[in-house]
Amino acid sequence: MNYRSEKGISNYKVDNAIIMAAGFSSRFAPISYEYPKALIDVKGEVLIERQIRQLLEAGINDITIVVGYKKELFYYLKDKYKVNIVDNPDYKERNNNSTLYRVKDILSNTYICSADNYFLTNVFEPYVADSYYSAVYQKGYTNEWCINTDLDGLITGVSIGGFDSWVMLGHAFFTKEFSNKFVDILNNIYDKEETKPLLWESIYVKHINQLPMYIRKYQENMIFEFDTLDELRIFDNTYYDNTGSKIIKQICQELNCREREIVDTNPINIEGETVGFKFMLNNLCYKYLYSEKKILKEEE
Repeated sequence: MNYRSEKGISNYKVDNAIIMAAGFSSRFAPISYEYPKALIDVKGEVLIERQIRQLLEAGINDITIVVGYKKELFYYLKDKYKVNIVDNPDYKERNNNSTLYRVKDILSNTYICSADNYFLTNVFEPYVADSYYSAVYQKGYTNEWCINTDLDGLITGVSIGGFDSWVMLGHAFFTKEFSNKFVDILNNIYDKEETKPLLWESIYVKHINQLPMYIRKYQENMIFEFDTLDELRIFDNTYYDNTGSKIIKQICQELNCREREIVDTNPINIEGETVGFKFMLNNLCYKYLYSEKKILKEEE
């Protein structure tokens, strides 16, 4: 990173980090119904704890975790790592724009992190010059958020879906100037009904000309995001036979199968509420209803 010498390196010191941990992660069914995905153990480490330790190792000691869903399960982190905990009571009704709204007064030179990311090596630095969004290259078709840039790496557009593209994955960094502009925009639109379902990234894209941000490219297999149990199993094969899920254990007992045979888990959503999940077993489709603790074949 080339620091702008006329401002002095101190202007590029990272002030803090926000870890977003308020959401349901409903696609990670059924484990996310039992406890937050950020608290799963991945290769011997709790996912969010690994990220906290990496931030601390990079000299970023001011860390705030924004919680919502099953928030009480995160409180131990305050004592263990001396992090700040902020409650987001709007996590059910709004997307992650509400998380940044809750910490808008402390956004500065700030890392914006997702609690469920796994970084193979430490990606964090104590000094950063420009706002950026991390990205990895996806060969072939992808339905992820694809990034277009100019020759200097400035992001000029983002589209959902594309071929052979750099896609948004992982953390972002806001400079103080970026934070101030973003907060101004967020304040102006926050109370509008159409803002509720928006990711903060959607707000950024809608105002991309006012919010200069660069791409930060990472090599393949550096940043991981486990959207489903199947994806986690590929990375950590202990989850094939021991998911730690009481629900999956119940299914195995009732259907006389092994955990590894339960695949393709997907949430069942009714009117915005996750009421259960579907799964495949021996080429048959089943569904599990949370409220009834009941297993049904798909045709039932």
